[in-house]
Amino acid sequence: IEGLVLSPDNSRILLIMAIPTPRIDSTLFEGLNKTTGRLVDEMNYRHWNGFVDDYPHPYIAEIDADGFMKESTLKDIMEGEPYECPMRPFGGVESFAWSPDSKQLVYVSRKETGTQYAFSTRSSLYLYDLETGTTTDLHPGDHGYDTNPQFSPNGEWLAFQSMARNGYESDKNRLMVLSLEDPASMKDLTARYDNNVDQYTWDPSGEGLTFVGYSQGVASVFHITLEGEVEMLSDGSDHDYSEVCYVGKHLLVTRHDWHQPNEIYALDTITHEATQLTHENDKLLTQLGDMGAIEKRWMKCTNGDSMLVWIAYPVGFDPDSCLMNGEAKKLPTLLYCQGGPESAVSQFWSTRWNIAIMQANGYAVVLPNRHGVPGFGQAFNEQIAGDFAGQCMRDYFTAIDNVAANEPWCDKDRLGAVGASFGGYSVYWLAGHHEKRFKALIAHCGIFNCESMYGETEEMWFADWDYGGAYFGQNGLQPGLCHTPKRGDGINACYTDSPHKSITKWDTPILVIHNELDYRIPVTQGMQAFNLARMRGIPARFLYFPDECHWVTKPQNAVLWQRVFFDWLDTYLKDKPESVE
Repeated sequence: IEGLVLSPDNSRILLIMAIPTPRIDSTLFEGLNKTTGRLVDEMNYRHWNGFVDDYPHPYIAEIDADGFMKESTLKDIMEGEPYECPMRPFGGVESFAWSPDSKQLVYVSRKETGTQYAFSTRSSLYLYDLETGTTTDLHPGDHGYDTNPQFSPNGEWLAFQSMARNGYESDKNRLMVLSLEDPASMKDLTARYDNNVDQYTWDPSGEGLTFVGYSQGVASVFHITLEGEVEMLSDGSDHDYSEVCYVGKHLLVTRHDWHQPNEIYALDTITHEATQLTHENDKLLTQLGDMGAIEKRWMKCTNGDSMLVWIAYPVGFDPDSCLMNGEAKKLPTLLYCQGGPESAVSQFWSTRWNIAIMQANGYAVVLPNRHGVPGFGQAFNEQIAGDFAGQCMRDYFTAIDNVAANEPWCDKDRLGAVGASFGGYSVYWLAGHHEKRFKALIAHCGIFNCESMYGETEEMWFADWDYGGAYFGQNGLQPGLCHTPKRGDGINACYTDSPHKSITKWDTPILVIHNELDYRIPVTQGMQAFNLARMRGIPARFLYFPDECHWVTKPQNAVLWQRVFFDWLDTYLKDKPESVE
């Protein structure tokens, strides 16, 4: 059982359980109980970090008066359908919503398989009626992800998040509502709101909804009415909210910042004041001592747009006097390159990319909200599609050049660039174009060769949309697969200026980190980068994890990641190696 949801009247339970994927012509495997071979005749044979050996389905069963499940009533409500529900790899119980009267269930599914699945982000909402056993698609037609259905308290409205364009996984995440009595009543509450809705909940009154969304570099809490009027409920300070829920009339939220993991707060919707309720991390945080300062800067991009840049200083450093613990000091400085590519540059806290640890190790960090990140309007967010090597790269140069030229504390002879995923792509691209700005580079799970990446990734919608199609042109694909808007014939800068094209210009020491179970950006991307760097005689190191996916989640692997990360930077950006764990 992968998850469960009780009906509001406690008379039924929904269970998530997996169904094995049938083998191809199983007679071929007879007598070969020790074989490890697999047969594949369609795409989507592996996804994210594993091979697709099964797929989840929702089951419903009755519960008796004593609270026990009546096993004889257990029913697969998608019986015979070879589709995921919830959608992997991240879907869970939020993919289901019981109606308040417990007579109906709404679920989310992307009803595609194989090659169509690999190119499509079209999931929809399906209404299952328990009495009749019938299923209705509540949002027919061609569109992107529908997710997170929630009934209003009185059952009058169904809210959900939705993306308009099929194949675009980073499209605006809208907040929609519809009435089951009249599906044509569907409307986009956020039509006049130009940013994403990341997580939401109904108000107790059912007359509006409360949500979290990135705006101007910060994840804040907002309220929206059924007429689409938006009001900020948090105070806009430099900390991020991640979840909202109501307990009675009290709004509870989780909040974190650069130097503190999530804690639970009560947010006053009138005064906008947040009162901390939990202190789970206090004991550990007090053992760490002081944290370095972080501030905001606005910089002008080469295209005239304004860009928010975070500047993080080492522990004990005063940027006004340029003194580190009372002594004059110039700082080794890192350019942080964000992944995604459409992911916010905000107050993340993790065991891997953790700005506080970089500060504790004596580094200043420059974190640009370059073109292609959310929180600054949809046009700014999606500018990066089809333009990986364009404006966003100019933004990186703008940020690091501005700091190097204007900040007396920045040691322009000890600059480094680091990043993961699209940030890793950015580092590989910068390696061939930075004109000796940087003395050390680190790329984690980055895209090195866009042409080979197009043919080896598993989520084709990502490569297809963001690259502008296949490197051999759209006409080379079977009809009906590609949802990419017409941006030429697919032969664009993502291919002509792919990082591997500039390998002959590489001259900077580089640490490459990549993981075997990363099927989104396969490990061969990192191997190509490392191998070719060494062939050119460039100092390089390859950190390889056989048991990690796109991230590093195992504790000792995370510690090793940090040690190797700072050992590499200290070797090339410091006079004497020093490390803080």
